[in-house]
Amino acid sequence: MDEVIQVTQWLSSITPRKKAKLFFFTTHADAPSPMVGSNDVDTHEETQLPLATTVALHNFKNIDEFLKKKVNTFSCYNVIENEITKTDYEYLRFYSACKYLDIVPPFLDLEKISAIQNKFEMTDEERDYRLLLDSADLVLEKVCDSLKPAGVSQMWTALRKDRNLIRGVKTIDIIGFFVDPNPTGIKECLFFFIVRFLQKADKINRVNTNRLERLIAQCDESSSCEEGKTIDFIIDSLRFYPTELYPFGFCLIMCVIEGRDGAMQEIEKTMEISRHLGMITHTEKNPTKETIELVKKELMKPKYQFYSSFTCWFMSHGDSNSMVLADGETIEREWFLTSFPDISTFQLKPKVFFMVSCRGANKFSLKGDEFEGQSATCDYYDIGSALIRNRMLDITDSVRDISYVQPMMDTLVAYSTILDHLSGRANTHGSIYVDRACVLMSENISRGRSLTEILEHLSQDLHEILQGTMDEDRIVYKQACHYDSFFRKTLKLPYTRHPKEDVHSAPQ
Repeated sequence: MDEVIQVTQWLSSITPRKKAKLFFFTTHADAPSPMVGSNDVDTHEETQLPLATTVALHNFKNIDEFLKKKVNTFSCYNVIENEITKTDYEYLRFYSACKYLDIVPPFLDLEKISAIQNKFEMTDEERDYRLLLDSADLVLEKVCDSLKPAGVSQMWTALRKDRNLIRGVKTIDIIGFFVDPNPTGIKECLFFFIVRFLQKADKINRVNTNRLERLIAQCDESSSCEEGKTIDFIIDSLRFYPTELYPFGFCLIMCVIEGRDGAMQEIEKTMEISRHLGMITHTEKNPTKETIELVKKELMKPKYQFYSSFTCWFMSHGDSNSMVLADGETIEREWFLTSFPDISTFQLKPKVFFMVSCRGANKFSLKGDEFEGQSATCDYYDIGSALIRNRMLDITDSVRDISYVQPMMDTLVAYSTILDHLSGRANTHGSIYVDRACVLMSENISRGRSLTEILEHLSQDLHEILQGTMDEDRIVYKQACHYDSFFRKTLKLPYTRHPKEDVHSAPQ
């Protein structure tokens, strides 16, 4: 069958709502650049004009033309070895969006997708289509689904009132002030236009969503929310780090085995919980400084920009300032922690570090007859008042900026013990901190708990455990853990485990 006819038939089989979503997912706002095949041409018109005309005319002709153009580009595209191009990214995004929406064109060349994945050096686990979806866009899709057409219309009215923001934007004028979002698919087009417009104007990104939240907050709840949803529920969904679907993120486990009883148990536990959470995991046993540098270089590869989060477990001996590596050399803990968050592939994404090592030799010792011989070191601002609010600073949009970000932002560092103190171990099971952390994370999947809630529970749980030294003095002591957070959103554990789905991967 002629390809033009195939494309026409394929488009005619897609509902207007799915067309709007496909357009949204394939015009991803944070496409990486610079890259081979990219240029500095402003894509504002390309990504927003089809949405604007569809809303204004209640006609999907321009979106259909956009999708036809994409399909034709992919059909004629020759995969160039070793060079990752803009079309490579677009092809993968398009394929994953079609897979997600269950509208994969029968004529799409899956062998090309496999060849592109080869260029990205993707493993079998990483060829799951869900990795290629942008989790922030998936959250925004859910927000759209939670709003009625009237709600999106009210958002549009509120946006139009901000004259400083919309001045001189032609696509805004195309849509006009009053909009009828009720025809099928028009609500989605209008909402996605608002989102992409705010992103292009540097008012929102995957972390900073305050400007969008304020638009939603101006909606009338009785007429704007779908059944079972509220304005607070919708806004709250934007206050979590977007980690939708599989994988939950990338997990790096680095563990010094030499001279550390139970180290293999630590690796097994952290690997098990990371996989249970739906992370793709890499383990480095007995790391050296050279190993760390190689891992940092690896994480800068383009494929890692598809991940939603980064977690690192580092387990070794240590003192107040440094950690001991497998070859006996030491590295400054601060150097390690500041070198990873600055990796560009994980910017604006949550980065969690579990630092499991002693930070000194002090012990919070317990004295008294009742503790003799005991040890668990065994094998086993809402401002509610208008008066107060009126006294607060009026922070306007003109003094807000989301373009420049401190490297440590969106990073959380969890320490197994406090400064200058020991981190306890069990002879056969390794770090007690690692054991309790993995248990609590496993128990709290499907409960909607955030990582910080679990770390607070872990702090309580660990501090209840009596530990003891193995020397002749048999000192009984307690361990206190803590964390430092630079998070700007809440990181929730996934509600369900998301295993790899081989049936959704492209052919090898």
